[in-house]
Amino acid sequence: MEIIAYYLPQYYPFKENNEWWGEGFTEWTNVGKAKPLFKSHYQPKVPADLGYYDLRIEEIRQKQVELAIEAGVTGFCYWHYWFGDGRRLLDMPFREVLNSGKPDFPFCLGWANESWKAKVWNSADAKGDVMLMEQKYPGKTDIEKHFFEILPVIQDPRYMRIENRPIFVVYKPFLMSDVSEFIEEWNNLAKTYGFDDGFFFIGHTLDNKEKDPILKMGFDAVNIVRTGEYRFNLDVIRKIPLKLFRFKVLKKPLKLSYSFISKYFIQEIDKKEDVFPTIIPNWDHTPRSGNYGVIFHKSTPSLFKEHVFKAIEAVKNKPNSRQILFLKSWNEWGEGNYMEPDLKFGKKYIKALRSAIDESFNQ
Repeated sequence: MEIIAYYLPQYYPFKENNEWWGEGFTEWTNVGKAKPLFKSHYQPKVPADLGYYDLRIEEIRQKQVELAIEAGVTGFCYWHYWFGDGRRLLDMPFREVLNSGKPDFPFCLGWANESWKAKVWNSADAKGDVMLMEQKYPGKTDIEKHFFEILPVIQDPRYMRIENRPIFVVYKPFLMSDVSEFIEEWNNLAKTYGFDDGFFFIGHTLDNKEKDPILKMGFDAVNIVRTGEYRFNLDVIRKIPLKLFRFKVLKKPLKLSYSFISKYFIQEIDKKEDVFPTIIPNWDHTPRSGNYGVIFHKSTPSLFKEHVFKAIEAVKNKPNSRQILFLKSWNEWGEGNYMEPDLKFGKKYIKALRSAIDESFNQ
């Protein structure tokens, strides 16, 4: 079984962030200034073993991998930011991983194909909804340029494959104006360079109903991430009408018990071979969005472990090549969505994941 953890590279200063937010801004800026918004709200979340790290440091990247292996994670899916016309952001950490050959740990790429607006990193800022970097789809020439940008990546022996096809995740399939052309062109180019069966394209979605439309676009599978289940599941909506009123009308954070919402993270559709479900340790978007944030309140390692058991049960009867779980996420600290040790829990989430894996396959 594979457990592929989404990995955010937003932990080092670079030119554009300095211009937009001030010198030295990283994701830690939001994490460090977070405050509790109600009684028993766990904020701020303070990193433990790795501290407020800088991803320019090779030793940090190696320690992340060691912790991931300890947890039972088998690879990282690095978020990849290609905005069209060769424009890229947040590429330094992965470029170092690629060029140095270290850490020696499997990886794949997920294309975070959406525009950056000010609210992406700090919705409370006075910039509001200002466009910072627009995602564009300029056409065939750019599709080819994008392919050749990642060709050395998929040629790396560490690059993860499904059924001998390099994995490529697309975050927002419906935003792509040229999705069919993109998939066809990349598959043709891949075959030219020795990948006889082309790519294994995975479309990311929050909603079960988007599965079939994504597959019809030409994707090989979908990864369903149910952090937005309160928007799509009528059963959830019926049980939290007052909370939704406070969230939408009174502009109060949407506080959902992790013990309640996690019951909906794994569903019957996840047993299908073309669906890869997601395990979710925690969620708290308030460091970025304040009172506009959503919180899965009182997540614990033991509740997470129960959720992982259900996820493994959903995939363990699939063919070996399709026994895949995505983990959201390894290090999304600004979303309160991470596995790395913090001061409150230490390595307990890491140990919970490893224990659930071991117990599931040693019964």
